[in-house]
Amino acid sequence: QVQLVESGGGLVQAGGSLRLSCAASGRTFSFYAMGWFRQAPGKERDFVAAISRSGGSTYYADSVKGRFTISRDNAKNTLSLQMDSLKPEDTAVYYCAADSRLHDIVVITAGEYSYWGQGTQVTVSS
Repeated sequence: QVQLVESGGGLVQAGGSLRLSCAASGRTFSFYAMGWFRQAPGKERDFVAAISRSGGSTYYADSVKGRFTISRDNAKNTLSLQMDSLKPEDTAVYYCAADSRLHDIVVITAGEYSYWGQGTQVTVSS
């Protein structure tokens, strides 16, 4: 198993930046494909970004492409999401997720992830 704890959320003005982190503990971090999802009030949980076990492959939702960057440090058991040019519509609770994978692939479907963090709130004011 792996335990995930997100941090770095907060209140920021439109156009600003935030960096989210997800600290993992438990089994070897590099065994896991990782992803970021978000959920706004009254809406479903949406895919944001994903990264493969090695970090060699990434994938983004169209809504964040060019503004957000996902990365990981397998030596430090940490997943990050750099969010730039934030918009009010980015306001949501952001979750990191992990799933053990044999191959170095990205996983973009929430239902395929086995482990989730508790979430961190991101609020972007206009």
